[in-house]
Amino acid sequence: MGLITGLLTLPLAPVRGTIWVAEQVLEEAERQHYDPARIRRELEDVEELRRSGEITDEQAERLEDDLVERLMESRRRTTTRKGT
Repeated sequence: MGLITGLLTLPLAPVRGTIWVAEQVLEEAERQHYDPARIRRELEDVEELRRSGEITDEQAERLEDDLVERLMESRRRTTTRKGT
């Protein structure tokens, strides 16, 4: 970036910084959301809630389906990243 370009785009620096921070937050949120270890813990929590009677079998099945889908998506993302 040249001096003139740098000076002309200087007013945009806060916007670029905000966008960068938002991208970092999104990446971390997705990393946590698709973390296989976290998903497994959540599956264990669902099973414990079912055993204790805090949720019904139907509720547990819906939660488990969602968690298994997240786990499969996590594996797809991992495979895709390794392939690039």
